[in-house]
Amino acid sequence: MNKGKICVSVFAATTEALTAQIRKAEPLADIIELRFDHLEPLEIDKFIAALPATEKKYLFTFRPRSEGGKREVSPAERRAFWSSIHSKLRDIDYLVDYEADLELPAGFDPDRIVISSHDFSSGGPDPAALFARLSTSDAGIIKIAQDAGDITGGIPVWALLEKARTKGKHLVPIVMGEAGKWTRILGLAHGAYMTYASLESGSETASGQITAGDLIGLYRVKELDLETDVYGILAGDTSYSMSPYIHNPAFKARKINAVFVPLQVSDLASFIRRMVDPRSRETELNFKGFSVTNPHKQSILENLSSIDDDASAIGAVNTVKLIDGNLYGYNTDAEGFISPLLRSIGDLKGSRSAVFGAGGAARACVHMLKKYGSDVTVFGRDIARTQGLTEKMGVAAASLPAVSFSDFDIVVNATPLGTKGAAESETIATAEQLAGVKLVYDLIYNPSETKLSIEARKAGAAFIGGLEMLVQQGAKQFELWTGQSAPIEEMRAAACRRLGL
Repeated sequence: MNKGKICVSVFAATTEALTAQIRKAEPLADIIELRFDHLEPLEIDKFIAALPATEKKYLFTFRPRSEGGKREVSPAERRAFWSSIHSKLRDIDYLVDYEADLELPAGFDPDRIVISSHDFSSGGPDPAALFARLSTSDAGIIKIAQDAGDITGGIPVWALLEKARTKGKHLVPIVMGEAGKWTRILGLAHGAYMTYASLESGSETASGQITAGDLIGLYRVKELDLETDVYGILAGDTSYSMSPYIHNPAFKARKINAVFVPLQVSDLASFIRRMVDPRSRETELNFKGFSVTNPHKQSILENLSSIDDDASAIGAVNTVKLIDGNLYGYNTDAEGFISPLLRSIGDLKGSRSAVFGAGGAARACVHMLKKYGSDVTVFGRDIARTQGLTEKMGVAAASLPAVSFSDFDIVVNATPLGTKGAAESETIATAEQLAGVKLVYDLIYNPSETKLSIEARKAGAAFIGGLEMLVQQGAKQFELWTGQSAPIEEMRAAACRRLGL
C-alpha cells in the first residue's frame, strides 16, 4: 500500500448534472475535482450556494483554455472567482488548483493550494527549472503536467519526484497522452501526492487519463509500492492493447505484487537505453518483463542477450524477461497460435495451409504450421515482402488477389483486416473463396465476430477467433515471467469482460 490519493475529475454544464457526477464519483475518489470552467457562467454561483456535502475532499479548479480548460477565462475573471469562492466556502475539506501564471490568492491556507502548470506542446519549459520556480511558492502541492510524444519524453517530469522528496514538497507529476499513462499508474507507488482519473471512459478531462474504475480495480494503483514488479506492453500504439486486461487480473489471482502497464514506445533503442538498461537508465521502475508487439517484434532482437529456439526460427520476439539486467527473448505467439488449432483439428500432417500476412504474427503461424507438418503458402499483396518471409522460412509464396482457396484445408488471417475501426468491414476472403476449406483461423479478437468469421460460417468451415490465441500466448508469458502456472480461466474471463462478451 502507498499513501497516494485518487482524484476523480468531474464536470457538467449545470448544477444538477454536476451534483449527479459528484455522487457517482464518491465511491471511487479520495478527492473530487470540480471543473468550474465547464459550468455555464450563470450556474457557478448557484452551484456554490448548493455545494453538496460529502465526506470526500473537494478540489476546486477554474482553468483557462490555455491550461486545458473548457473555455476562455481571463486572469481578471479567475481572480474574481477565487476571491468570491473563498468567502463562500463552508466548513468542508477542500483544495484549490491555482495556475502558476497568477499570484497565489490571499486568505487561503497554503496547504490547501495546488499550484499547477500544464503544457501541451511536447517541448515545453524545462521541468526542473519549472519545479525550482514553483517550489519557491508557499503552495503545499505542486502539479506539473506536460505532454510527451514518446515514453522517454516523460523522464524529466518523472525525475521531479526525487527533487520533491529532497525539498519536502508534495508533487503531482503527470505526463499526458497515451505515452504518459505509466506515470498515472506508477506515480502513487513512487511518492506522487495523487493521480487524476476520469469517472468513466469518454469523460476524460486530459489526454491519457484512465478511468477511476481501472486505476482501482485493474491496476490496483493504491496497492503498488517500490517493490512492485513492473511489466508492460511495448507498442507503437498501446491504446488498443488487451494485454493489461488479461495480465493484471492474473497477477491479482495469484496474489503477486506486480502490475502490467501500457508502454507506448516509438524509439525502442532510446527506451531500452534510458529506461531499462542498468548501465545507462535514468530512472528505476523495477521492470521485470515486456510483451512486445508492432512495430517492435523484430527490432527488439538487437537488444537481447539471447532468444529461445522458436523466436530464433521465427525471427520475431513477443516476450522479454529481464534477469539481472539482461534481456531474454521468447515467442509465445507460436504456442498461443498452435494450441487452439491442435485441439480443434488434431493432426496437421499432410494438411495444406494458407497464411495471410508477413509480420511477426504471421511468422509465428508459419513456423508452427510447418513444424507440425502442414504444407504452407503465404499470401500477400506485396509479393516482394512476402517472398522475403517465405524464402527464410522455406515455404511457398503467392500474390493476391486469389480466386479461390478451395485447395487449402486451413486459412489463417494474420493481417489487421477485420480489426475494430477503419478495417472492421474488410475480410481476406469471401464465402465463395472459402468453399471447401475445413477451418478458418482469424487472429483478430476485437471484434469477436469479424467479417471473416461470418464468411467462414457461410462457407461451412470451422472457425477459431483470436481470443483463444490471445489468452494462450498471454498464459505462456505469465509462466515465463513468474514461474507460476497461469490462471487461464481468470485471464479468459477478464478478456471477455473487456470485449463485452
